[in-house]
Amino acid sequence: MLDETDRRILRHLQADPTLTTAELADLCDTSSATCARRIARMESSGVIEGQEAVIDWAVLGYAVEVSLRFTLDKTQPRAFDEFIAAARDVPEVVEIQTFLGRVDVRLSVIARDMGHYQRLYRDRILTLPHIADIEALMHIARIKEDTGLPL
Repeated sequence: MLDETDRRILRHLQADPTLTTAELADLCDTSSATCARRIARMESSGVIEGQEAVIDWAVLGYAVEVSLRFTLDKTQPRAFDEFIAAARDVPEVVEIQTFLGRVDVRLSVIARDMGHYQRLYRDRILTLPHIADIEALMHIARIKEDTGLPL
């Protein structure tokens, strides 16, 4: 599906998504037109989903990060859908993942401090529908975070 030139383009884009098409073409030993066509093809085929700004929440004053693992009451037929819809409405929920196994859903939640987290937990998290069990894991340190692929 991807040839070596596509992989080079993707490697460079992962390393620095701010590169212009001309800069990227120079790094990949191709013309700007060819590079632009390849990027457009990879975007239209879904290989490249887009570009985004990565924000350091701590710099903006969010010092607390908690991973909450939920087991849902699966006797309710719409438990997953209703829980996820409600969790999406909580601005401090920055990630939602679903699983097969003992844990059904994991939420990543950020808060400014422990007081903010306690209010958020009491007023927004505990009111989410269909919760059977919750396990909270306080984030201490991020050892590795890499969204790039080994191309």
